Amino acid sequence: MTTTQAEIRPELVVDFDIYDPAVTMPVDRMQEKAAALAEIGPIVWSTSHGGHWLVTAYEQVHEILRDPEGFSSHPNNLVDAGQGKFLPIELDPPEHTSYRQALQPLFSPTRMRALEPRIREIVTELIGSFQHTGRIEFVEQFAHELPTQVFLALMGWPLADAALFTEATEIALNGRPGDTQEQAAQSRTQAAYEMFGYFMKVIAERRAAMAAGEAAAEDVTNAIINTEITDSAGVQRAMTDDELARMFFLLLIAGLHTTQGSLGWMMLHLSQNTAERDKLIEDPAAVPAAVEEILRFEAAIAMGRRATRDVTVGEVTVKEGDQLLLLLCAANRDEAEFEEPGALDVERTPNRHLSFGSGPHRCIGSHLARLMLKIAAEEIHQRIPDYRLDPEDPPVVLPSQVRGFNRMTLLFTPVTTT
Repeated sequence: MTTTQAEIRPELVVDFDIYDPAVTMPVDRMQEKAAALAEIGPIVWSTSHGGHWLVTAYEQVHEILRDPEGFSSHPNNLVDAGQGKFLPIELDPPEHTSYRQALQPLFSPTRMRALEPRIREIVTELIGSFQHTGRIEFVEQFAHELPTQVFLALMGWPLADAALFTEATEIALNGRPGDTQEQAAQSRTQAAYEMFGYFMKVIAERRAAMAAGEAAAEDVTNAIINTEITDSAGVQRAMTDDELARMFFLLLIAGLHTTQGSLGWMMLHLSQNTAERDKLIEDPAAVPAAVEEILRFEAAIAMGRRATRDVTVGEVTVKEGDQLLLLLCAANRDEAEFEEPGALDVERTPNRHLSFGSGPHRCIGSHLARLMLKIAAEEIHQRIPDYRLDPEDPPVVLPSQVRGFNRMTLLFTPVTTT
């Protein structure tokens, strides 16, 4: 039996909705809202989306992420765009383990380092396309493009489909601009179905090529299709087309939107903290630690969990079946874990942020995300180091469990090449 509002202490009840446009528009207030929730306690009850717990404290978030037996990862989302489970993130061990093992070698640190020359090439090409202009809409011209091109290269899919993926991921997470809540739900579902159709076409084409004896491309798509898993019945088998499509959809969302958001937050916060930015301009070796600090300072993801048994969290009883939303942005600014958590410190160490999660579901693409952010930060701070927000066109942030930017216009000194 799940918790009802009548069973909760009144001081713990809030009306916070992470999808509410008022959280981010006309200006982003997520950190302000998260801090206010944390002031109430490590766990509070939101009346939105049928009622769910919001966990704000580092200790409790960390414990929940590391306890898949007590807290299922399904559902991970308060709204269901995919009409089913995202694989493997919404599976629990031991079923999750086999799917995870199938993906792990494809995103290993060694494999990701081999991608570095290609990623740097993409980054320099993108910057070279606008650095002479002195103005850029950063989301469209860089933050969307970089992870999309890297994702397509990894998967071995046509670069010409980049715009399709960019639009689909945005709609699947946030609906279409101007949508009501009901319309947004329909838009998300439609976008998901369109992407599933694309994936099914890719899978059919690859299977047909294999059956015809054609030489297989050495990309992630074929590697996943050819990988066997051990299912819940203990049977080793190939993945079904539906399983493959759901895995591709997760890779798409996780690989594109989260990195896109982090790129935007990097530019926003460093443009507002120029003394910290100067450290990166003067010493590129400072970039890796700065990337970790950006990830901590603005954790854009809120992870969902469901209690599988009655349990106490922060001296509050959470009942079996209760939904929880883990606010990583609040946990990453918990004073019990971080000294001066509200200050951006690109030299911060140690930095045990939770932006990639923890436990068995820790982000499998973290090495790739770090690499893209590192290379982007290195090249941007050497090529257009004096970037700043356009005061006539302020950034627009979209509310979601994966918060990102709809647009961000930057100004900088034009760079001419000879």
